[in-house]
Amino acid sequence: MKLILTQEVSGLGAPGDVVDVRDGYGRNYLLPKRLAMPATPGALKQVALMKRAREVREIRDLDQARELKTQLEALTVTLPARAGSSGRLFGSVTPADVADAVHAAGGPKVDKRRIELVGPIKTVGAHQVNVRLHPEVTATVNVEVVPAG
Repeated sequence: MKLILTQEVSGLGAPGDVVDVRDGYGRNYLLPKRLAMPATPGALKQVALMKRAREVREIRDLDQARELKTQLEALTVTLPARAGSSGRLFGSVTPADVADAVHAAGGPKVDKRRIELVGPIKTVGAHQVNVRLHPEVTATVNVEVVPAG
């Protein structure tokens, strides 16, 4: 099934990319969530216009992403979480928690969908979190999880 992505899909592509996916994945996931639209001849013409506009934007966004990367990597992010006496958290730290902590630490507003946790954060201590700012730029943020209270 040929589809045109309308939003960035991790591991598949960026908006405006024409992708060939399995029928079930397209019909049951991408189309209902409006992440893609069918690749019709008229839509393919629109894709060409979208790609030209995106190329101009990407050059500007790449410079901005590099600036954000230096800001994020210079931050020390402290994230309070409920924990037991052994240092194990009640629950885990989510990308939304990390995004809020980065903003609270004086950093830029980061979209939680761009935060990639290497594994679930379930312990107190220092952890590294990747933030995808641009397809070519990924920042590594040091997050210190401390017991709350």
